[in-house]
Amino acid sequence: MRSYPFYSFLLFLVYFMAAPGHAQEMPRRFLKLTDSLVKAAPKSYMELDTILSQYRGDTLLMNYFVLQSAQRAYLEGTSYAYNQLGVRFREVSAYEKSIQYHENALQAALEANNMEFRIFSLNLLGQVHLRNDAIKSALDYNQEALELARSVKNPSPLVKKSMNATLNGIGNIYRTLEQYDLAIELFRESLELDQELGNTLGLAINYANIGECLEAEGKLEEALDNYNRALAMNELLNSPRVRVISNYGIAHVYVHQGRTKEALAIFESILPLAEQLGDMEIISAIYINIGWDFIHSGDYDKALSYLLEGLEMSENYGLISNQYTANTFLHDLYEKQGDFKKALDYYKTAQTYRKQISNDRNRRYVYDMISRTEVEKRSNQIEMLAKENEIVKLRLRRNQNTLLIGALMLALFSLILYVLYRQYQLKSDKKLLTLEQSMLRSQMNPHFLFNSLNSIKLYIINNEKKNAVHYLNKFSKLVRKILEASSVKEISLADELETVELYMNIENIRFNNEIQFKAAIDAGIDPHLIKIPSLILQPFLENALWHGLSSKSGEKRIDLQVSRENKNFILITITDNGVGREEAEKVKQSKVLQRKSVGIAITRERLANFSKDYQNSFQVEIIDLYSETQKARGTSVKLHIPTV
Repeated sequence: MRSYPFYSFLLFLVYFMAAPGHAQEMPRRFLKLTDSLVKAAPKSYMELDTILSQYRGDTLLMNYFVLQSAQRAYLEGTSYAYNQLGVRFREVSAYEKSIQYHENALQAALEANNMEFRIFSLNLLGQVHLRNDAIKSALDYNQEALELARSVKNPSPLVKKSMNATLNGIGNIYRTLEQYDLAIELFRESLELDQELGNTLGLAINYANIGECLEAEGKLEEALDNYNRALAMNELLNSPRVRVISNYGIAHVYVHQGRTKEALAIFESILPLAEQLGDMEIISAIYINIGWDFIHSGDYDKALSYLLEGLEMSENYGLISNQYTANTFLHDLYEKQGDFKKALDYYKTAQTYRKQISNDRNRRYVYDMISRTEVEKRSNQIEMLAKENEIVKLRLRRNQNTLLIGALMLALFSLILYVLYRQYQLKSDKKLLTLEQSMLRSQMNPHFLFNSLNSIKLYIINNEKKNAVHYLNKFSKLVRKILEASSVKEISLADELETVELYMNIENIRFNNEIQFKAAIDAGIDPHLIKIPSLILQPFLENALWHGLSSKSGEKRIDLQVSRENKNFILITITDNGVGREEAEKVKQSKVLQRKSVGIAITRERLANFSKDYQNSFQVEIIDLYSETQKARGTSVKLHIPTV
């Protein structure tokens, strides 16, 4: 095990002695917590992280934990704390220190023979080497982590997350080498694993990475969509890093789209947050891109200031990718200003960094790794297919009888399903027939026939032969049309309107022709081409007559309007100016002989049954109408008749 410098312990003591009030209480609690953890010596990362997660960002406390774990040979604790220190230094772009800590963590994991901590350490080493543009090393560590993770039979949640992070890391390598299609493929595979694991942070990061690749391919709208998805995921996390990265990507796209003011506002809003994070890679990138934005908006002085400041940060922290970007934008700036000598100098410098990032050796190494991985994958697939083929052959030889029995049972099951389906059809037909008979009985009920004939008889008694013959003709025609309509499933709207016109003429005799009935059809509607279930309008007209208008004095009116609701529906509206449903119910309750109306209930059931044959459903709305003083002024029935 590597020795740990004594000064870290001294730093912790200084922190402990100098911190006032609550700051002193925190180390005391941490001292006790460390002592109990080192004694218990849990072997799982999750057990440690559950307890130490609130302290892992404090380098002094993690240094103390390393010291105590090392003194008592608690290797898992040592590996955990070293990795947390490595992450912290990576976030502030101190990559050499970060790599040293992660290598110490890997060494501790190897000595402990703990696969979980080993995979985790390898994965973090891959991430920091990629941030430092060491492509080959990053890929080596990521590949080793991925192979180890896939070799674990029952992987822990940490191993699964590490495998996912490794896929993401390799995707970032492909993105750095401008292999965007390969990168997107891996990011999407990682995205699926994140969804399976419920890893919201991983989902947000992968959406942002996909957005960056799509932006590089010129697919700006798709890129924006993915950046916005990352921000939406961050609503659940409230991660400052995700917020900075996602908004940075959105602003970058805006510059491409010429939306320089919007881009500048976003860059300036995330800069303080990036400075709080202390990640110099992000901070310098924002400065460089603000300069890029000013180039596009034509403010060259500000552009130069921001680009030089971003370049200086990148040089101080050895950020090669950012140095390449800054020199590229400085070339663009001087070219626009006509200073071609300086433009050429910056161009040459940019190309030097580009070669350093994406040299032929790195590319060949990555391509060899991809080819080797693909060959191994295909070999494994062929081997697995061969084994599966043998198993299938064995099963086929042993289970021929089972297959035969299965086929017979399938045939029997199909027969049973057919019988059940036929029974269902017969029940539906029977139900439809019953509904049609009920409807016919409701329209040809004895009261209606008796009262209609009595009304015509009065004309005869009063020697009004002309009226008697006129209404007797209408009555006979109505009866004939009802009988004809009852024998078919649907009729044209024109025939239905003729039937209800006859019905209203007959019923109006009993109201001394006081009912003003009007049927209107909007222009552009041909009632002969519209098919509706037969005899569906009469029950609503009967309801309007006997419940809405029979108790009303004064003007009595029923309007029937046919209009086109939209391309899929015809709307039939029946409106009366009666007493309204509430008052009609009171009148009904006060009568000794109450008229029982079942026509509307039957009609609703018929329409529900008819809907099975249409893409859309028949719908009925009954609306109470009120005046401005909330006094009932009638009822409106709306029938939505589907045409498809």
